[in-house]
Amino acid sequence: MKLGDVIKSADFKNEKHVPVIDAPEKVKSGELFKVEVQVGKDIPHPNTVEHHIAWIDLYVHYEGNPNTIHLGRFEFGPSVTEPHVITHIKLDKKGTLIAHSYCNIHGLWESEKEIDVE
Repeated sequence: MKLGDVIKSADFKNEKHVPVIDAPEKVKSGELFKVEVQVGKDIPHPNTVEHHIAWIDLYVHYEGNPNTIHLGRFEFGPSVTEPHVITHIKLDKKGTLIAHSYCNIHGLWESEKEIDVE
């Protein structure tokens, strides 16, 4: 990522750079649940040295909290790995998962998914 990069977002069904977050819409407080994030879910993204997704970052922004918490970064080697990760997290209150993906040519992309916590 370079200073001054603009974060872009779009519908993943029409844009191959958008990270897609698959997670339950509702979870129980303090219980682990699976989160899957991938780039190129419906439209494959190239995976060459010349054009690839370098990393995906995952964050949570809790409702009513001004801070955003970084949950992890997943880095990918071009032509060897695919920009697709599965992790397990737990939340104690309602929040929004935010994923950023970085394409070495087309920059920074973002998507969000709200998670209800009971």
